[in-house]
Amino acid sequence: MTGKISETAKKVGSDREALAYRTALVLSLIILAAALRLAPHPWNFTPVGAIALFSGAMVRHRRAAYLFPLLVMCVTDLITGFNKLSPLVYASFVLSVVIGRLLIQNRHLLRIGLATFLGALQFFLLTNFGVWAFLNSYPRTSAGLAECYLAGVPFFWNTLASDAFYVSVLFGAVYLADRFAPRFRQAAPSHP
Repeated sequence: MTGKISETAKKVGSDREALAYRTALVLSLIILAAALRLAPHPWNFTPVGAIALFSGAMVRHRRAAYLFPLLVMCVTDLITGFNKLSPLVYASFVLSVVIGRLLIQNRHLLRIGLATFLGALQFFLLTNFGVWAFLNSYPRTSAGLAECYLAGVPFFWNTLASDAFYVSVLFGAVYLADRFAPRFRQAAPSHP
């Protein structure tokens, strides 16, 4: 009996240690990626969409998962400046966290790829709708909306390429840590 309790205590301690290492890795990756938003980059080639997906998929605490990308945006927008579309951009990253949350239990390559595409697509649809609706750049007609979306296509490709690149780096780093550093591995969750 005492041996079983000792084994259970070791397992719990090992799981806590793995969780602590994993949490430190995830937070470090988010902070490093966030710093890149301030570096010179092509239009829409930033890591924030990937951070939102990654945060949604990897951060267990729901509120923290939503907080990280919003905090990244808020802190960096204090430096770069807010604009009329900022609320829509923030809402889009919240949607990306929601998409990332769908990956929590099943982070296979195909699902991550699909989530990356959906994150970039919803960002494109939402922010270009905002350009049409709030910036007076296009006529407020269906033809004006179509023209706005068409003009935004090159930015979509940058967003998709950026998200794909940074998602690969973020999820890839965790995969490599799991594969080559046993301390990062989490025990498989037990479900009844």
